Amino acid sequence: MAHRSRLAGFIIDCQDTPADAAAAFWSAALGYRAQPAYREDGAEYADLEGAPAGLNVEVQRVAHASRVDLDIESDDIDAEADRLEKLGARRIGFVKRWWVMEAPTGHRFCIVRMRDEDGHAAANSWE
Repeated sequence: MAHRSRLAGFIIDCQDTPADAAAAFWSAALGYRAQPAYREDGAEYADLEGAPAGLNVEVQRVAHASRVDLDIESDDIDAEADRLEKLGARRIGFVKRWWVMEAPTGHRFCIVRMRDEDGHAAANSWE
């Protein structure tokens, strides 16, 4: 089944750091505007606005070690997970509404539902 996907953005996981405090640093470091932190599904986030190509950049307060991970968005997250498994990735688990994956290189990333098209880079089409 044909589907589309593209790079959605980067999530900066910050171990035991309030999202507002983490956003203050990353906002200054990257030159993006920090938005007030918010809670969703038991997690704490703060968006950083101003990234190029409509990329989503946000900080997230986490309990695990700090790291940066990327999100790939798709109009069919299961088909995208299947495609990436054929390339050597493996599914770690389904969390809330996205797949957590691991690349053959050991990097974790997520496949999330595609957002609107406004201001975003064109998506790739896959068969």
